[in-house]
Amino acid sequence: MSDRINILADQRIVLGVTGSIAAFKAADLASKLVQAGAVVDVIMTEAAQKFITPLTFQAVTGRPVYTDLWKSDSSDNLPTHIAHVGLAEGANLLVIAPATAHHIAKIAYGLADDLLSITALAVTCPVLVAPAMDGHMYEHSATTENIQRLRGRGILIVEPEMGRMASGMVGRGRLPEVPILLGMIRHALGREWGPLTDRRVVVTAGGTHEAIDPVRYISNHSSGKQGYAVAQAALDAGAAVTLITTPTGLPQPVGAKLIAVESASEMLDAVLEQVDGADALIMAAAVADFRPVESADQKIKKKTKGLTLELERTEDILETVGKRRLETGDPRVLVGFAAETQDLLRNAKTKLEKKNADFIVANDVSQMGAGFAIDTNIVTILGADGSVVSLPQQTKTAVAEAIIQRVAARLQTVPRRHEVSDEDESSVL
Repeated sequence: MSDRINILADQRIVLGVTGSIAAFKAADLASKLVQAGAVVDVIMTEAAQKFITPLTFQAVTGRPVYTDLWKSDSSDNLPTHIAHVGLAEGANLLVIAPATAHHIAKIAYGLADDLLSITALAVTCPVLVAPAMDGHMYEHSATTENIQRLRGRGILIVEPEMGRMASGMVGRGRLPEVPILLGMIRHALGREWGPLTDRRVVVTAGGTHEAIDPVRYISNHSSGKQGYAVAQAALDAGAAVTLITTPTGLPQPVGAKLIAVESASEMLDAVLEQVDGADALIMAAAVADFRPVESADQKIKKKTKGLTLELERTEDILETVGKRRLETGDPRVLVGFAAETQDLLRNAKTKLEKKNADFIVANDVSQMGAGFAIDTNIVTILGADGSVVSLPQQTKTAVAEAIIQRVAARLQTVPRRHEVSDEDESSVL
């Protein structure tokens, strides 16, 4: 499958690399950004070139690498022959990774004595800084004050991780791994231009676990992949995302607030708590329909005649939220899922009407290329307005983006609570 990521495709990212042993991660980051479709221009400080060569970055980006403030012969393909102006003018995002204490201090105080620090002053796009240094340096009051100064200007900071340093000491100061950096870049771009900027979206994912005893449970085949893809698509669209999830083993979408649950009852409580004031709730979780009436306190031992379980219905979370929504108005957009094996459209339409949802995403899990634990899906999206959109087999990422597009469009038609129409405003006056 393609490594292309829509939010990164054709974005121009300026990557600043400073003098840290973590510079090798920057080369991998540059490579991953290019594979995702971004155009990457790299600025290296003199100290960075002591750890890694410009040729490495030129090889992975296919573009000139900028190392000298006074050179103009490498600034082809830029809007101007003056490198720092050209680099800054068309940039969608400036990323400094790794960022040493020295360069953080220079940017904090507006110093401009090399190409990277001058470009940092010249850009009008968002700036993302990923510190990397020994733990004592990171914890020093001068560094913490400088980082706070950057935050106060709206510069996004990627928190360094705990771990062993090149010096041998253990502390906070390690540059995060590339998937985290990539996720933060997506998050930064989404917040700047996404259609769900300033919106709050709650997503559920995974299959619930209904306990039989302390070691056994009833569940289903859901892997959580579609729900996690929806959460990532909402992040890419700029939303503040809360992901309510059962255990899945999937990497957490960077930037999402994660709430871990196990059972349908726990998921219901979490959803009802988070849905107040939410712009959208997308119920991608596969909630068990039944649970044992009684859950044993101790492990049930094997019996020669087998085991009989009495089951009862679990809470219908989507229906509960749908009814409550009639009274509270929250969430403003409600999306449910319907995993079926027969009568797909009829069952999905019934669910749409009964649950007071805006959309139902229906898929026949018996089809090849759809369903659980795989990376593709085949869905039909039914809208309360009578619309029916059938999507062919595609990645769950693409399905998630299609869902988020419809959520964003629907939100445009539903005024926020604090928004007052001209008619309402005149009646108040």
